[in-house]
Amino acid sequence: MKASKLLYKPVGLALGAVGSLLVGAAFNQTWRLLGHDENADATTDLDRPWRRVLLAAALQGATFAVVRAAVDRSGAATTRRLTST
Repeated sequence: MKASKLLYKPVGLALGAVGSLLVGAAFNQTWRLLGHDENADATTDLDRPWRRVLLAAALQGATFAVVRAAVDRSGAATTRRLTST
């Protein structure tokens, strides 16, 4: 493994942790903007309709993918700017 990849590992882990926090905040904000006040993660609550549970899961997955891609891409771009590799 190249040294640059080995050195990027801790940076990637830190960015992953930050990304997880951003995903949670972005999803919760989006869920509220859609007019839902309740917790979207209650998938085992049988009083919630299937439609709402599946919509929340799809939205959470999409939010995760977008934020993860943005964090990974910005981390790689910043690393390239700082190290020229």
